[in-house]
Amino acid sequence: MLIITAPGQGAQTPGFLAPWLELPGVAQCLGTASELAGCDLVRFGTTASADEIKDTAVAQPLLVAAAIVAASALSGVSGVSGVSGFSGADVPADAAAGHSVGELAAGVIAGVLTADDAMRLVAVRGRAMAAAAATEPTGMTAVLGGDQEAVLATIARHGLTPANVNAAGQIVAAGTLAELDAFAADPPAGARLRPLQVAGAFHTRHMAPAVAALRDAAADVAVADPAMTLLSDADGAAVTTGKEWLERIVAQVAAPVRWDLCMRTMADLGVTALIELPPAGTLTGLARRALPGVAQLAIKTPEQLDAARNLIAGHLAEPDAHGHGHLPEWRLIVAPASGTFRSGADHQQLGMVVARGAEHPVAAPWALRPAEIIEWLVEDGDPVSEGQPLVRVQQSGEGA
Repeated sequence: MLIITAPGQGAQTPGFLAPWLELPGVAQCLGTASELAGCDLVRFGTTASADEIKDTAVAQPLLVAAAIVAASALSGVSGVSGVSGFSGADVPADAAAGHSVGELAAGVIAGVLTADDAMRLVAVRGRAMAAAAATEPTGMTAVLGGDQEAVLATIARHGLTPANVNAAGQIVAAGTLAELDAFAADPPAGARLRPLQVAGAFHTRHMAPAVAALRDAAADVAVADPAMTLLSDADGAAVTTGKEWLERIVAQVAAPVRWDLCMRTMADLGVTALIELPPAGTLTGLARRALPGVAQLAIKTPEQLDAARNLIAGHLAEPDAHGHGHLPEWRLIVAPASGTFRSGADHQQLGMVVARGAEHPVAAPWALRPAEIIEWLVEDGDPVSEGQPLVRVQQSGEGA
């Protein structure tokens, strides 16, 4: 079983798109993407400096466009004829997943939305997150090593959010600069801290204004159900409808990224090979440690396309083995709104989030069978943010 993945912000490096422009049609494709995104992606991907492409409003459309270009080339679409000419149905894969903004590229690969709509959405997402970051001095710090429970407890004690839980021993804390300074003065035992060069505290409550902007933009987007297994980095779950995927994409802007859970699902599904689209290296690096025995390929230049096609030929599932029948039944239920969490009376009505007098129910996704609770992540009375993971559940009587 083969999965194609798309990296998130921070993976970009100066000039990484230059070799791709040597392929026929790529300049045209990036030109169309530039018009949709409202910025010159050819320049930013070839001659711009590291500081220029660090800008959130630039980095995000650049990453999504790069992944779409490479996926189009990998699929064998003649001439990479442009963003509008690319269909996710052309990509030979069993599954797709994206880290943070990479989820938009994964959605295109899985056939949930068009490449054009992905570029329109990522333009709004990037600008809105940049604007939200500009309202208050915030940032992110990578926490490397240490006991995970102790790391998470220290992050919480300082009022920070574990914005990215990428793998064992790799968590990113995010919040105000004052909170991060206090965290640096009182770090978790056995952990190393590395401040990240980012513009703000992404995937935290500080991004709430961007959620609203993206929700408005998403209202005009038509979606289809995934044509292949599509993982959500909100909780690692395989999303089976386009509607749910779009809702998760919107909420995820202000909610933590759980790439560790995506890799757990990959293992549960029996993934045997993982391909990372450019600018590649981050996700294959994580998989190397978390998914031993899984073949990995980071596509950095067009010269690696043949190697990728060979990997696909050796690991793509047989047609009768492909489909949603192998999806894991466990799910992570997230907060439908920001407010105060209140526990429910039973395992079907798990609880509610109370906000400004309104009650937002928190329920299991299965209509006919109660949920078996695997792990509570919050307690009664805790303040929660929209999209924050609340509880891990599975259908009663099913294996996790």
